[in-house]
Amino acid sequence: MTKISNNIFLSDGKLLTQEAKLNVLSLFDGISCGQVALEKAGIDVNKYFASEIDKHAIKVTQANYPNTIQLGNVEFVTKEMVNHKINLLIGGSPCQGFSFSGKQLNFEDPRSKLFFEFVRLVKELKPKYWLLENVVMKQEYQDVISKYLGVEPIKLNSTLTSAQNRVRLYWANFEITEPKDQGIKLQDVLETTEMIGPSAIRGRRLNKATILGRRLDSRGKRQDYDKTIPITQCLEVRATNTDKSNCLTTVAKDTVLTTMPIGRHPDAFNKKLPYRNYTKIERCRLMNLPDNYCDEISLNQTVKATGNGWDVGMITHILKGMSEKKEGKKKILLRADTHEPPSLALI
Repeated sequence: MTKISNNIFLSDGKLLTQEAKLNVLSLFDGISCGQVALEKAGIDVNKYFASEIDKHAIKVTQANYPNTIQLGNVEFVTKEMVNHKINLLIGGSPCQGFSFSGKQLNFEDPRSKLFFEFVRLVKELKPKYWLLENVVMKQEYQDVISKYLGVEPIKLNSTLTSAQNRVRLYWANFEITEPKDQGIKLQDVLETTEMIGPSAIRGRRLNKATILGRRLDSRGKRQDYDKTIPITQCLEVRATNTDKSNCLTTVAKDTVLTTMPIGRHPDAFNKKLPYRNYTKIERCRLMNLPDNYCDEISLNQTVKATGNGWDVGMITHILKGMSEKKEGKKKILLRADTHEPPSLALI
């Protein structure tokens, strides 16, 4: 049997060796988590073009990858601007219009409409590979995206590749598989397992928690639709999946640590209940980024940047899937030009 090397095969059957370098365009690039994943996956990059408008995110990217070519607003990115054959197009279009925690405006939200810029550039640039990420959403919205891209997504949870519970949908024109559980626990990424500050209760385990506004009646029961009841900020500690962080968002209080026991604890701020936010380093670790990756920006901006980012561990696994499958004499051949799902072809 002929030994199969770890090579990447393009849709026309030509071999792209590991020594070759890809030209990459990353839309909605954020802090360039995709670039970190490419590096970790051992995929060499020739030119990395990034479309991003947030100045703080760009500052992080350029500090870590100074050769990144920033293109600005995705709506104005054209084939002529890139002026290179793009081998890989990646992006995680803004999800505020799809998120269950948002207003569910779907494609009426101007941010979520940017998905169609991804579609436009797939058609214009005809990359050999493309990858789109987004949040879990209503089936009707998911179906629209799948119709335009010509493939169904795979739902993966970064609990397998990180210390974070982060469920996302991934569409690609190459095969995506579920990674093995790497067994990373929340305690593994914390700088300190004790409280920080004068409200510390020493000797108690830190529990993951979230602070949410609730309308509670006199019995402490939720009455979310009764507008006559004022909202109180509750520190909620849940009993499930205690070894993983809640999903990082752009709001710090969505993911905190506390010594309070499991349950709902009302009036968190006025009662000065003991809790702490994740540090910059901890947020980076939860996203599988280097500890010093966000040194150029403040904690508040790091919260936003990591909340909007990709789990590098999961993206690294996915990008490695662009290489051939080592299953007998079968190799994955991609059909990017027709936007068809991957197929197996005998060699």
